[in-house]
Amino acid sequence: MTDIIIIGAGPAGVSAALTAKHRNKSVIVISNSAEQSNLWKAKLVENYPGCPGASGQDILKIFRKQLDDAGIEVITARALNALDMGESFSVSCGQDYYDCKALILTVGITQQSTYPGETEFLGRGVSYCATCDGMLYRGKKIAVIGLNEEAEEETALLRSIGCEVEYFDKDRAKNFEIRGGKSVTELIADGIAYPVEGVFILRSTIAPSSFLSGLELDNGHIVTDRTMKTAVKGVFAAGDCTGRPYQLAVAVGEGNTAAISASAYIESK
Repeated sequence: MTDIIIIGAGPAGVSAALTAKHRNKSVIVISNSAEQSNLWKAKLVENYPGCPGASGQDILKIFRKQLDDAGIEVITARALNALDMGESFSVSCGQDYYDCKALILTVGITQQSTYPGETEFLGRGVSYCATCDGMLYRGKKIAVIGLNEEAEEETALLRSIGCEVEYFDKDRAKNFEIRGGKSVTELIADGIAYPVEGVFILRSTIAPSSFLSGLELDNGHIVTDRTMKTAVKGVFAAGDCTGRPYQLAVAVGEGNTAAISASAYIESK
């Protein structure tokens, strides 16, 4: 079992990983590709010490090299959810699961709201992973709300295994509502009803409330104390997901603090 799993490889996640490693903790970082981050798109970052005139891409490449040089494992995948197992946590990435003693969330800005019915029918027709749950809907009509770069690829997978797919990208519809009884029976898209037995919502990131139950949120941000502890014992958060200001230097500092706190938590058990 890994000591600490860190979700996200931005400034806060890298800072947390390096600090935890220096405190002799085993670490795994799980993150989407760097190209999907907001920092990657920044043409020029002028207020981060030590990197004058650098772009977001430059900084992220430096960060990744530091992780590689430190021997820290980085898994490029979309973390779907985490389960509190009492004395440990299990993180799901598609069909793979990773266990840890402590969890640090550095997932960036995730102030997305869920669709009406999404939380209610999660696990009863609503899914976030085509690879995980696609075979459950073989021969059935489903809807896919494609909001990430892999959506078309995952939709092709669903069709290849025999699902009848109604596909929605951001240009086809904006407003959705999921309805049903014991399970999903229809998707309302911009006021039009589509009878379906499942809805796959494919986002780049998962809202904190859907990722791990028990987190306290304030306007979509994860609430922490000054040591970056969350409302869930053994879970810490850092960076933009904890609120403004959305700044590199703040994220790096919070990542460092979160790793120190997570290490102390593990050592106290």
